[in-house]
Amino acid sequence: MNILFYRYGSICEPDIIAGFEELGNRVSEITLEIYNKETTPLEGLTALKEELLSHPYDFVFSVNFYPFISEVCNIFHIRYICWTVDSPVMELYSDCIKNPWNRIFLFDKAQYEEFHPQNPDCIFHLPLASNPARWRSVIQSASEADCRKYTGAVAFVGSLYTEKCPYDRLTGAPDYLRGYLEGIMEAQSKIYGCYFLEELLSDSVVDSFRACMPGFYTPLETFRRDDRAATAQIYLCAKISATERVRTMRLLGARYPVSLYTASDTIGIPVKNCGPVKTLTEMPLVFRHSKINLNITAKAIRTALPLRVFDVLACGGFLLTNYQSELADCFTIGSDLDCYTCEEELLDKTEYYLTHDAERREIAHNGLETVSKYHNYPERLLTMLSLAYGLSTED
Repeated sequence: MNILFYRYGSICEPDIIAGFEELGNRVSEITLEIYNKETTPLEGLTALKEELLSHPYDFVFSVNFYPFISEVCNIFHIRYICWTVDSPVMELYSDCIKNPWNRIFLFDKAQYEEFHPQNPDCIFHLPLASNPARWRSVIQSASEADCRKYTGAVAFVGSLYTEKCPYDRLTGAPDYLRGYLEGIMEAQSKIYGCYFLEELLSDSVVDSFRACMPGFYTPLETFRRDDRAATAQIYLCAKISATERVRTMRLLGARYPVSLYTASDTIGIPVKNCGPVKTLTEMPLVFRHSKINLNITAKAIRTALPLRVFDVLACGGFLLTNYQSELADCFTIGSDLDCYTCEEELLDKTEYYLTHDAERREIAHNGLETVSKYHNYPERLLTMLSLAYGLSTED
C-alpha cells in the first residue's frame, strides 16, 4: 500500500515507518512540523491537500489525532489512521472524531473507553511497541568508554515535570479549594491502577478552579467541551506527576546511587544530575547498562504503558515500573519486568534487585525476548491494518 505519513517529530515515527516498510508498504512523508513547530493547521491542511491531489495514497497516517487531517480525509474519502502515544490528547474532543473515514487507535484503555462511544466502528485500542533491532545496533556500536559512562545502579531518564506544571499558575484560590484539590491529588498519587480524579470533581469545584486558573484551557468551537476532564488531565495530573517524581527521587536518592538524566532542576534532591541524553544514541546505553531503570508513568496515562516501558525492555534493560492496570496484559510481572504499588515496595525491590544480579539479568533477558516476539512494530502495525480494513475484530 501507499501510505502518506504526516509527521511532527515523535520519537517513534522512524520505527513506525520502518515497520510499515517491513510489511511491504511504501511510505511518503510530510515533515513541515518537524522543522517548523509553529506550523498552523491551515498550513498543514494545505500541504496535505496538495499531496493527495498529486499522488494516490491508500491512507494517511499520523501519531496522535489531527482534526484537520480527519476533515481532509473525509472529503477525499480516504482512510485516516492514527495512533495515540500521549495522554491527554485534547484533539480527541473534536467533533471530527466522528468522521466515518477515521481509524483511530488509542494506546490507553481508559482513553479508548472514553472516546469509543463517539464512533464505535472506527475507534480501537492498541498498546504501544518498540524496535529492538534498532536499539541493538546502537548498543553494539557503542565504545567501551560510552558503556562505562552510562553504567550505574538506579537510573531515571526524563523530566521531573516541575518546569512544566500548569497547576502552579493557580492564583487567588480559596483555602478550601486548594485543600480539597491537594487532598484528592495526594490520594490519587498513592493509588496505582485506579484512576478516580474526575469522579471527585464536582461542577462547583471545576467552576471554582477554572475561575482561579489564568488561561484555563479553552477548546475550539468545533470541540466538545469537558472542563472536568481538562481540569483533571491537564492540570491535576501534571501536578501529581511532578510531586511524585520529585518525591521518588528524594526517596531513592537518599539510600542508593541514582543517576537522573534530565534537564529539570534537581537542586536539593540527592541524585546525580547527568543532564539530558540524546534519545536515539545515548538513551539506549543508559537503559542497557543501568542495573535498574525506573519508570514513573505520568498520571494522565490512566491505564496504559508508556513508550518508555517498551523501549527499556527492547534495549535489554531491567525495568522497575509503577503498577498500571494494563501491565499484565502485555508482560509477566516478575518475569519480564517488575513493578511496585507503594513507596515501601519500591524501596524493597530496589534493594533486592541491586543485590541479586543473576535474577535481575534473567528478567531483563526475558523482557527483551517478549518485546522482540510480541511487541515489535511489524506485529503491532499488522494488527492495526487488519482492524482498520475490517479483516479482524477486537477481542
